[in-house]
Amino acid sequence: MATLYTQQDKNIRRTWVLITGFLVVVIGLGWFFAQIFDNYLIVYIAVFFSLAMNFFSFWYSDKIALKVSGAKPADISQYRDLHNIVENLSITAGLPKPGVYIISESAPNAFATGRNKDKAAVAVTTGLLTSLSQIELEGVIAHELAHIGNRDILLSTMVVVLVGFVALLSDFFMRFTFWGGGRNDRGGNAQLVFLIAAIVLAILAPLVATMIQLAVSRKREFLADATGALLTRYPEGLASALEKISSYSGPVKRASNATAHLYIASPFGGNSLKGMHKLFMTHPPVEERIKALRGLSV
Repeated sequence: MATLYTQQDKNIRRTWVLITGFLVVVIGLGWFFAQIFDNYLIVYIAVFFSLAMNFFSFWYSDKIALKVSGAKPADISQYRDLHNIVENLSITAGLPKPGVYIISESAPNAFATGRNKDKAAVAVTTGLLTSLSQIELEGVIAHELAHIGNRDILLSTMVVVLVGFVALLSDFFMRFTFWGGGRNDRGGNAQLVFLIAAIVLAILAPLVATMIQLAVSRKREFLADATGALLTRYPEGLASALEKISSYSGPVKRASNATAHLYIASPFGGNSLKGMHKLFMTHPPVEERIKALRGLSV
């Protein structure tokens, strides 16, 4: 039977496998397109562009996430209990106290952001504060602190950057091919097969990259659940909180597809998608997370 400890170890391994595979795909695409155009300058341009995007994301992604989500600093006199919970759990986790933010939304939800433990923030909606008990709120905050401690936020930012880079590279190749680009020294069927293979790869690459991004997001939610439950030593608090959050049918109005994966649960409403649609969810089904928290097999 799976436990919080085995679930934590399992998801650490899965996350690294996914990230390693993703990097291999990106490097392979760069080499493949360089072969198509017979120009290895593409590889250097791709590396430079990726580094530039990573630099921007590293320094400004947290500020952007808070801004677009409508998060405001939580006044310590008005939200003293929230500040106390964050501070106490931060001490337990051995982390500096992150910035505390409030989002004026009736839908219960929360997220953490920041490039490292010293530059981190936790944002919660007003709906979360009014709908959860203190024990349940502690479970949610512990989950978000787990994201900070595990450096999940930086990891997700890097994956988002890579997904965007693959999409841009594929789009560039498609446009170039459409306008007659590529090698002209390959004759007959060989050239046709090569170009068709390249076009198919360019079409599939953004879809595969996005699916890997969503898979990484889902795996790290299980890991943060396990780590947060170990932090509070009361898994039922987080499990109960997830039940309440998922049962709320309304969306977080300021949430978007760009920020959805940051939240503790899908910010688009509590109706779970089934079947193949699960591949495109930014979060694993809440039922599976609750079962894992309660020590059941998933």
